[in-house]
Amino acid sequence: MSDDDPAEESGDPEDAEETELVPEVSAEDLDTRLDETAEALEAAETEADLDDVEADLDDIEEDLERAELPEPDEDDEDAEDPREELESRLSDQRDDLEEQRGPYASDVVDDIESARATIADTRWTEAGEADLPGVVDEFLAAVTDALDADLDRTGDDDLESLADALDDAVAAVEDADLDADEDADTIAALLEATDALETGVDDAEEWDDLETHEQLQAQGFYDVLGHYKDFPPELAALKEHEQQGNVEMVLLALDSLQSEFMEEHCLDALTRMNDEGAFEAMHQRAQKRDQPAIRALGKMAAENAVETLVEYVDSDSNPALQKVTFKALGEIGHADAVQPLANKLAMDNDEVRPYAARALGLIGDARAVDPLADAAADDESDNVRAAALWALRQIGTEDALEAAAEFDDDRAFIVQTEAEKARDALDAAGEGEEVAA
Repeated sequence: MSDDDPAEESGDPEDAEETELVPEVSAEDLDTRLDETAEALEAAETEADLDDVEADLDDIEEDLERAELPEPDEDDEDAEDPREELESRLSDQRDDLEEQRGPYASDVVDDIESARATIADTRWTEAGEADLPGVVDEFLAAVTDALDADLDRTGDDDLESLADALDDAVAAVEDADLDADEDADTIAALLEATDALETGVDDAEEWDDLETHEQLQAQGFYDVLGHYKDFPPELAALKEHEQQGNVEMVLLALDSLQSEFMEEHCLDALTRMNDEGAFEAMHQRAQKRDQPAIRALGKMAAENAVETLVEYVDSDSNPALQKVTFKALGEIGHADAVQPLANKLAMDNDEVRPYAARALGLIGDARAVDPLADAAADDESDNVRAAALWALRQIGTEDALEAAAEFDDDRAFIVQTEAEKARDALDAAGEGEEVAA
């Protein structure tokens, strides 16, 4: 070995041997090998043949990665890139390989389980649910013929029974231990049956296939209408249900009719009904932070909801939720909300702080006088300070009015206005008059 031999310089005979054994790879060699794998793929008849082709493609990919191929001329837009062309051929052959594989029994199982999940998890119309047993029974008969198994369904035509029958079909396919080569015809017959099953399930009428008015009709929402004068008919039906105390139907309309107009009327109806059913329904929704429900609880003055609503007072990341919650707590007027709301007079968001102040005014608890007076004196927002004076006027005690009246020379007109109203209320009280805040 000569002195300038790289292997000798490295001192590692194994490196030298490996270098000698690895031939250089050219684009022409790789292209020829891909021609050969293409022919082998076309001639493949069994899964074993396809495995051999895949192994050859793996070897080609490995050699392509280490090959030193010429780079295309960057200045020539039309220049060919040998590596890119070879990678494209390799990728195409891998796709062709996957297309030739199977089908497998696992494909049949996947299709059956998909149909089973659809049947079990979908809300069906009466017509749709009535169609499904025939679809499943036809499928079971096809599986019985293909596997020479006994899959006659027993039990009712309910969805649970249908799902159980499809579980039995999955078990029968798995127990058959079908081979992709030897049982290709059986697997093909089963896949044809699963296609028919999926088509039948897709064709069955789902609840979501119905228009909203069709869903309401199916649930008897319009049954209260002999004739109606109001338009739309949903509003007329809503009024009838309110008069009859049908809370569930009002809630059905609230959930189904996605319009601000009907939502407002539904919430107003529930507020006027203000019975235990209406409260429970709104309370459940409020526990999921549903803002219309929180608004309704405020209008109901639902004291039993205070504990739930107070939990949202500190939701600084959701100002919209805070605003509706503060207003609702103010309308309910419970003393348990005073301190949590007073704490929010010092929060960062100056668009939410006025809601806290006004809520304290609606509650009217004298414990809020000092924090409101501090907000009026120290807050940088004119809107917050004006809201604090408004709240002090609503509380209406002498201390509250005096605290508000001190700001009659404030820089902001809206603050001056509230202070002047407080001063007028004090003067009227001094004259023995009863003054509304």
